[in-house]
Amino acid sequence: MPWIVLLSSAVFEAVWATALGLSEGLTRPVPALVFVVALAVSMFGLGWAVKYLPIGTAYAAWVGVGAALTVVYAMATGAESVSAAKIVFIGGIIAAIVGLKLVPDRSDPARRRAPSAKPDEPV
Repeated sequence: MPWIVLLSSAVFEAVWATALGLSEGLTRPVPALVFVVALAVSMFGLGWAVKYLPIGTAYAAWVGVGAALTVVYAMATGAESVSAAKIVFIGGIIAAIVGLKLVPDRSDPARRRAPSAKPDEPV
């Protein structure tokens, strides 16, 4: 569950980053409102996820996914040019995040316990 919340929060990071760009310095009301709401949702999700995931891994995944989605959206809408190199490097960001998820975490197991897990139940 923490990874699902974290990745959902990363989507909201891409939303607020895009809305910030569209708000023209927070002077356009609708994109500015989308920015504020998406920022709050994104930060809340990240804050919740780091109760169960190491901060370094969670933050790297949150930033990486958010940045990759922001660039992909900008390329899809024509706001940014598409190139093979950009696609390769975005793939590298995603591969690094998958790697962080696959590497075993050796930190305190009590910290990583998902909220649905019972105290005596292994993670």
